[in-house]
Amino acid sequence: MVWLLMGLATLVVAVAMALEVRGALDREREFRAAPACASAPVQASGCRWEQEFTVREADLNRGQRNGPPEAELLLPSGKPWDVTFRQTDPVVSELAPGEKVVGLIWHGQVVEVRDADGRRQQTSDGPVGWPEDRLGGALACFSFGLPALLGGVWPLVARGDRRHAKAAVVVRWHGVCLAAVALFTLWAQGANGWPLWAIPAIWGPFALLGLASMTAFVIAALRGDMDDDGLPAPEPDPTAPASGHS
Repeated sequence: MVWLLMGLATLVVAVAMALEVRGALDREREFRAAPACASAPVQASGCRWEQEFTVREADLNRGQRNGPPEAELLLPSGKPWDVTFRQTDPVVSELAPGEKVVGLIWHGQVVEVRDADGRRQQTSDGPVGWPEDRLGGALACFSFGLPALLGGVWPLVARGDRRHAKAAVVVRWHGVCLAAVALFTLWAQGANGWPLWAIPAIWGPFALLGLASMTAFVIAALRGDMDDDGLPAPEPDPTAPASGHS
């Protein structure tokens, strides 16, 4: 029952993330096509404006669970501007109080921070990278959710059948492996800056191999090849000469 509930919940998340991919792509395209502002915008605008900031403090929040890296930036007027980041590298982990940075403002939000060495990092409000995150997350959730759902329903339908129960276990744990592959693919794509299509291109062949492996093990389980019953003891050969001392 636990696997069944986890599968249902994860599939709901997978659908929600998949529905966000198109919107994230549109927002990223809008950002890349946005022109530079002619002057500092006085209100949220679709143009891009580079604003100098001074770092007041930066906190990676490594000791806090689910706490994103964050930094407090100061405008030349002294007004603070708090920004958060999705990850620590490559900029926020190197920020020090008093350091000068440039923030890219779009639609009233700091979406990117550039340090003195020219390194850039998207903030939590940045549109770049969100389509890949949504797609990779959807694949990971779907890879886990569907096998977990099937593996959770199967023992309930074939209650009391040991072979079907083992086949269900095979399905569930293959789902865990496929989800891990999807997460690794997302990490590799982000670390190397590969395009969006690289995620399904890498994950797809591994998914096919995983499905083939799952099918083979399920068939083996249903045939009884995975039964852990002890092998029967060999019967003595009646034609063999008896051993012993006379």
